[in-house]
Amino acid sequence: MSDPPTAESLPPPAPGAERHLALDFVNSALALPGGHVVDLLGTPEAATRWLAGHGLAPAGVGLREMCTTQLRSMREHLRALFAARVEGLPAPPAALSAVNDALTRIPTAGLLRWDDRTGPYRAAPHPVDEILDHALATLAANTADLLTGPDAERLTACGSAPCNRYLLRHGRRHWCSTRCGDRARAARAYARRTRPEAG
Repeated sequence: MSDPPTAESLPPPAPGAERHLALDFVNSALALPGGHVVDLLGTPEAATRWLAGHGLAPAGVGLREMCTTQLRSMREHLRALFAARVEGLPAPPAALSAVNDALTRIPTAGLLRWDDRTGPYRAAPHPVDEILDHALATLAANTADLLTGPDAERLTACGSAPCNRYLLRHGRRHWCSTRCGDRARAARAYARRTRPEAG
């Protein structure tokens, strides 16, 4: 049996993740060869690192398990919406409700603030007890932008089993990483070599 994967052995972000945070978020649970699954939101500490690393929370915020569970639930809703889009199916109502609830839970208008040295500025209210709501709203908004924008036509699932990641297709490429592309090509070559001869 192989050793469990480490953060260093994980594939790089999928194509499109640099422009769409929602892609990185839905890909934060990775199915890897050998039956391994890595969940980058698996513990409150890991979820805090993920949010902080993506500018969605201060580094030392210290999420609780309840918040982590809400993040994982939102991830599954977003994955369901991505799958519906890719497969041309109707959106699951619960997933749509989760996104719309997150979008409307926080105020979006920046309030007028005043700094004694620099003067007036606008900033969205962001109390510490609403960090998770802001993170979920940001992820929901990014998902809505992706699914309704020009990149939606390029959204696809990685074509290399057991990978479960989504990406933005570039040309004919249907793999999220070079590693997945190599694995898919090797599987096709093996299938051709082992196919019985027709005769």
